[in-house]
Amino acid sequence: MERTQAQIAPYSPTPHSLTPPLSLLMLPYPITPTVEQKDIYHGLEVTDPYRWLEDPDSEQSRTWIEAQNQLTFRYLEQLSQRESIRQRLTQLWDYEKYGTPFQAGDRYFYFKNDGLQNQSVLYTLNSLEDQPRVLFDPNQLSDDGTIALSGLAISDDGQWMAYALSTSGSDWKEWYVRDVETGEDQSDRVKWAKFSGVAWTHDHQGFFYSRYPEPSETTQFEDINYFHKLYYHQLGTDQAEDVLVFELPEQKEALIDGEVTEDGNYLIITVRFGSEPKNLIYYKDLTVPYAPVVALIDQLEASYHLINSEGSLCWFQTNLDAPRGRVIAIDLENAQRDQWQEVIAETSETLDNVSLFGHQFVVSSLKDACSQIKILNLQGELIRVVELPGIGSVGGFGGKRSHTETFYSFTSFTTPTTIYRYNLETGESTLFRQPQVEFDPHDYEVQQVFYQSKDGTQVPMFIAHKKGLELNGNNLTCLYGYGGFNVSLTPNFSIANLVWMERGGVYAIPNLRGGGEYGEAWHQAGTKLNKQNVFDDFIAAAEWLIEHAYTSASKLAISGGSNGGLLVGACMTQRPDLFGAALPAVGVLDMLRFPKFTIGWAWTSDYGSPDDPEEFKALYAYSPLHQLKAGTSYPATLITTADHDDRVVPAHSFKFAAALQAAHQGTQPVLIRIETKAGHGAGKPTAKIIEEVADKWAFVEAVLEQ
Repeated sequence: MERTQAQIAPYSPTPHSLTPPLSLLMLPYPITPTVEQKDIYHGLEVTDPYRWLEDPDSEQSRTWIEAQNQLTFRYLEQLSQRESIRQRLTQLWDYEKYGTPFQAGDRYFYFKNDGLQNQSVLYTLNSLEDQPRVLFDPNQLSDDGTIALSGLAISDDGQWMAYALSTSGSDWKEWYVRDVETGEDQSDRVKWAKFSGVAWTHDHQGFFYSRYPEPSETTQFEDINYFHKLYYHQLGTDQAEDVLVFELPEQKEALIDGEVTEDGNYLIITVRFGSEPKNLIYYKDLTVPYAPVVALIDQLEASYHLINSEGSLCWFQTNLDAPRGRVIAIDLENAQRDQWQEVIAETSETLDNVSLFGHQFVVSSLKDACSQIKILNLQGELIRVVELPGIGSVGGFGGKRSHTETFYSFTSFTTPTTIYRYNLETGESTLFRQPQVEFDPHDYEVQQVFYQSKDGTQVPMFIAHKKGLELNGNNLTCLYGYGGFNVSLTPNFSIANLVWMERGGVYAIPNLRGGGEYGEAWHQAGTKLNKQNVFDDFIAAAEWLIEHAYTSASKLAISGGSNGGLLVGACMTQRPDLFGAALPAVGVLDMLRFPKFTIGWAWTSDYGSPDDPEEFKALYAYSPLHQLKAGTSYPATLITTADHDDRVVPAHSFKFAAALQAAHQGTQPVLIRIETKAGHGAGKPTAKIIEEVADKWAFVEAVLEQ
């Protein structure tokens, strides 16, 4: 191992003496050994001294993880506000949370969490007036709630439930089958599924699913994922007997998923190549034995999402020649492109989701990142606008074509997720479930502002805080962002954010380019060679908040997870003077090696590829790991990750933490909090979420109030 100049003490797994209080000292960071690792990218030599941290299970890495966690938790434990924040989070979190009900056969199904349960419980009932029965309780599977229900598909007659379990937040799923009536599990086991749902056939004898080849047991959380294949599983048989339905063996990066049309006549196969909103469509006639798979859309030029079908007529939501989305109809028996029919034209609003039931379209769209719902007939003509309880976000509106009622959810920054029952014939919404949270929404206010980014683009931003806020530049403020992969950030209720605002904090969310709020053009404006636009938008949001006296640089924290973790890492390295604290969570921080692990190759559609000379230049210019500069005073930083995140592997955070600690010149703490028995975030138990939020808010308050 080679040492850097900063490494002046022997490597030790145990931090040095921790008195006086850590917040008053330069922290005694564990010494991180370096290696002589150099790579050549398009003629440029790039060092990677912490390459060894890419193996999270090596003895040396485990020692480093333990040492970092010892220092981090010793620091967090001495923060006086940590326990009061944790208690308040626990108190407010303890309320009943309902999912949106849905129907299959003659049954209703819904999820509910009594309050502090680590995982929500699935219930079923024959009518809405019946007493619900527990169908599946994931909390019975582990003491700490780290086994989560990660997939669910009910057969069309409501008899069978296929369900997937994931352990410790992994993307890997194992599918099981349960008899809904008896609650008994069958013998079926389907392993090594990932990025796939389940689609039942209408004879209820089996289902389609997608999986990868069986990985190495020791490296399954790091190995790159290639060769997705679609299979059919017959109930009561061993997985080894499953029938391969579709694959693209010459295209290892294909991501394949199948769904069965509502009438059961067709299998619609969607093929994607990465995260870009473009896909191919194939289909198979399930009414004809041994029918071949037929290519319907074989040009990778736009996104196509099946809405519903009637016989051979299929409706698709697409962005073909419509960056904000539209709906087209394709007859599988007359599928030439010149025969496609536009049913719902593109508008100035961004098409978010379309469902079809009761012989009507329910169209959900975004206007400046807020939901609007319209009911249209099958010719695309307006029937009515659904009156919503306020400005916020809507989910649900699912159902079969024969249904005349559905359910939807509504939430906003000050409205906990509330469930409504909707009558499609009368247009009436009735309250179905309203949670009771111990706070007064009238104590808070939310506004949406528009600010100018570096290149003059107008960007919207939500700002939420307690009423009566004094604009004196001294308010602790958290600026949260994402800006990528066509993801839209819309108003959403959060106990974590409520506690932050309750304690006097300002919470701001800009709708950065790279997201989907204004359609595909807005998304593309924040990808590949345009990625710097996203960071410029976020920096401009911070400057706007400071200019308008909401806060100051020393009182401003930035936060984001996954692609949002990249956002935080890039902005804190580009403008370390602009922020008082940084919270990069499970971030993509090494922009030269991200394609080499698990599903990272799929992100090149947004980021570009290090193998491309021009895209490499752009990636290297903002890669947080490579843009750290020795002797710089960086904001107080709490990096969060999980030791076996198999979406964004923890090596990103490990290497960034080591490099940041070596480069940082200042008294502000730069720490890494490494969760065990957790992954990228999905399925994380309530108890772990509360602990992590308490640690983050306590850290931010401590460093911003100094």
